[in-house]
Amino acid sequence: MTRRGAAGAGLLMIDLDNTLVDRDAAFRAAVAAFLAEQRLPAADLAWATALDAGGYATREDVAATLLDRYRGRASSAAVRALVDRGAADRVVLIPGAREALTRAVAEGWTCVVVTNGRTAQQEAKLRRTGLDRLVQGWVVSEAVGCAKPDPAIFRAAADAVGASVPRAPGAWVIGDSAHADIAGADALGLPSVWVSNGRTWAGNSCRPTHVAPDVAAAIGHVLDAGRR
Repeated sequence: MTRRGAAGAGLLMIDLDNTLVDRDAAFRAAVAAFLAEQRLPAADLAWATALDAGGYATREDVAATLLDRYRGRASSAAVRALVDRGAADRVVLIPGAREALTRAVAEGWTCVVVTNGRTAQQEAKLRRTGLDRLVQGWVVSEAVGCAKPDPAIFRAAADAVGASVPRAPGAWVIGDSAHADIAGADALGLPSVWVSNGRTWAGNSCRPTHVAPDVAAAIGHVLDAGRR
């Protein structure tokens, strides 16, 4: 579900996982609980985290590999619960995200979440963290039939809040993925902020307009740029 809102100072299209919410920490916590509940080796946490690949591995592949490794030791229901709901049930907002979004909306910006993934899981994260009440709308790749970096999903996000890209004045993309977020912005000719999360930029085909350590700093940069 999305909400429509009138464009104000500008349009902020913001990634969800590992940008607004700490999805990787939530998945690690879910795996740790799964291993403990199923009486499996705690040392497998690093292996399972690597298998997940930051959420980019398909859920089907993750589930199949887990079931194969723990055949006869973990139930299929427990594996499916981990894959389907583990991270969504534990996810929390990145520190400073709530305040930054509140400030952006107060200054007239329209904020819309643009995320790849399954609709039920991603919307559960939005509601658990209260993001559904902080932003004016959202789009999930499964629901709209296209995924980042396809420009179509950014156009769908803009449309969800009554705007259009790349024509929307002051439109920006914020996200932690060079491939999904920054390449998507580049394809539309939009400025972008890459959320580094302690990493060094290694993209080759395009570059972000700005690099920020976290989403709060990223939103702050966009708001400052909008005041100039």
